[in-house]
Amino acid sequence: MSFKHVIELYELLDNQYVTGEEVKAYLDAIQGEGEVVVETVKGELGSTDFIKITIPGRNGKSKGGDAATLGIIGRLGGIGARPEMTGFVSDGDGALSAISASAKILDMTKKGDQLNGDVIITTHICPTAPTLPHDPVPFMNSPVDILTMNQHEVTAEMDAILSIDTTKGNMILNHKGFALTPTVKEGYILKVSDDLLQVYTQSTGILPVTMPITTQDITPYGNGVFHINSILQPSVATSSPVVGVAITTQTTVAGCGTGATHLTDVEQVVRFAIEVAKVYGDNKCSFFNAEEFNHLENLYGKMTHLQTKGNQEVVK
Repeated sequence: MSFKHVIELYELLDNQYVTGEEVKAYLDAIQGEGEVVVETVKGELGSTDFIKITIPGRNGKSKGGDAATLGIIGRLGGIGARPEMTGFVSDGDGALSAISASAKILDMTKKGDQLNGDVIITTHICPTAPTLPHDPVPFMNSPVDILTMNQHEVTAEMDAILSIDTTKGNMILNHKGFALTPTVKEGYILKVSDDLLQVYTQSTGILPVTMPITTQDITPYGNGVFHINSILQPSVATSSPVVGVAITTQTTVAGCGTGATHLTDVEQVVRFAIEVAKVYGDNKCSFFNAEEFNHLENLYGKMTHLQTKGNQEVVK
């Protein structure tokens, strides 16, 4: 079970002074096969520590193999909004989930359960992030812009991406736990992956829950339109398929709310991500139907313009 790592990392991250180097020390102490890199990046509103964990698979590309590489991104503005708010904020669930998943996979490699494909996990650690007005509840902001986040969290090696993000500040999904978005690829919102739904039911023991998204949600931040949150922002920076893993609640909870992290829900997400990593590296899980995607593009053309900010002259 991954609960041990979820609890320990929650205690580590619920700290005004926590740094990426402390997270790296925790992961290095597991002594599994993997590499942890931390980079501090400064922005107009402060700084944050980006973390990249690369865990090689038996037949992974990092070892010259051909197994597909799964990317797991912990999306968030920050794990804390100090001094405005005291303690770990709801928005930090994405980072907690991603790092906990990496800890468990590293522990698995030490115990002989190495996955077939490489897994790359990225997120960032900021205990003093700013907040941002948003309807119906305030968002967490970030000390760096979304372009900088994507540059550090989305890598060319990721053949498919799970983007984990707290998604509680809305009135369209009323389920406590987590939900999956449809697959997003190069500006297209595709059908929900049947394979991922199967992993969902297996890992949770309940019927799958999905989250509706709109065209607006898959466009870049800063274009002047409403976004449910940043869960699908990685999709604007890659041609690989991206699926959002939304950590959700029945009620509307602000991203900057404290005391709102449910470790049982986080642990479910961690197990789901690990199970996806197992089957994806074994070529037993597809995020989308390649033949159908090609047919869509032949019928309607490329939709990659939705990965850009569009005609900014109109905005002006």
